[in-house]
Amino acid sequence: MNFLALFDLSVLDTTVRLATPLLLACLAGLFSERAGIFDIGLEGKMLAAAFFSAALASITGSVWLGIAAGIGASLVLSAVHGLASITFRGNQLISGVAINFLAAGMTVLIAQDWFQQGGRTPSLLTGGRFEPITLPFAEALSTVPVFGPIYAELISGHSILVYIALFCVPGTWYILFRTRFGLRLRAVGENPAAVDTAGVSVVGLRFAAVGICGILCGIAGAYLATALQAGFVKDMTAGRGFIALAALIFAKWRPWHALWATLLFGYLQAIALRPDIIEGALGFKVQVQLLDALPYILTVVILAGFVGKAIPPRAGGEPYVKER
Repeated sequence: MNFLALFDLSVLDTTVRLATPLLLACLAGLFSERAGIFDIGLEGKMLAAAFFSAALASITGSVWLGIAAGIGASLVLSAVHGLASITFRGNQLISGVAINFLAAGMTVLIAQDWFQQGGRTPSLLTGGRFEPITLPFAEALSTVPVFGPIYAELISGHSILVYIALFCVPGTWYILFRTRFGLRLRAVGENPAAVDTAGVSVVGLRFAAVGICGILCGIAGAYLATALQAGFVKDMTAGRGFIALAALIFAKWRPWHALWATLLFGYLQAIALRPDIIEGALGFKVQVQLLDALPYILTVVILAGFVGKAIPPRAGGEPYVKER
C-alpha cells in the first residue's frame, strides 16, 4: 500500500482545477447569504453562464466576449432572484429552485436552436477558450528538489480564472471584514432594522450582494465551459452549485474556510478520476461509482448537520419589511 500516491502532484493539480468553480460559487453564496439572501439558484446561474460563455466564444472566437456574456446571463438571473426575494418579498428558496429549472431547460432549448447539436455547443478552439499560463521561471525551477515540481506542476500551468478565484479569497475577506461596505453587508444579514435605522438602504445592500453573487457565479460557469472543458454540454454543472452550498455551510460562512472546504470537495472529485491510485493506496479495488458519489455523500453528511453546528446569518431567508 502506498498512501503517498493519494497526494501525487497530478492529483493535487486536478484538485485545484476541479475546486475552482466550487470556490467561486461558494464565495458567491457567501456574499448573498451574509446579506440575508439565501440562494439555491447558484447551480442555475452557473449553468446559464456556462452556456452563454461557450456560445458567444464559439460564435465570435473571443473567450473574453464569452466570459462577458456568461457574467451577463448570471447577472440577469440574479436580478430576477433579487426582484422576487427583495422587491416582492417572495420565498427565497422557491425563487432559487425556479432559477435552476429555468436554466436547465433554457440552455438546452437555446443550444439546440442555435447549433443543432443535441443541446450542446461546438467545441471551442484556440482563442475561444482560456489556455494554461506558465508562470515565470517555472521551467528553470522544475529541477529544484521539492519546491521546483510543486511550483512548476501545481502552482503554474493553470488558466487565469484559477488565479482569479484564488485571489477572490483574500479579496472577499478584506471586503467583508475590513471595509465599511462589508460591515454594513454583514449587518444587513444579522439585523437589517438596525442598518435601516442608521440611514443605510437595506434594499440597496442586498441587491449589491446579489449582484456580486451573480458576477462570481458567471465566472464559475464560464470557467466550466471555456477553461475546464472546451464547450457546453447539457447539465454540465452536475450539482456543483449544491456542493458549493454545502461547502459554504461547512465553512460556516467564512472566506478562508471556504477555500479549504472547496479544496476538500475538489480532492474527492479528483481521486474519483484516478481509481488506479485508490487501488494502489488501499490495496483493494474500490467501485468507481462509489468514488464518483463521494462528493455528494459528503454534501448530504454536511447538510444533515454531522460536521458541527453552523449558524447562518440571523436574518437570512427573511424579507425585510420597513416599519412605518
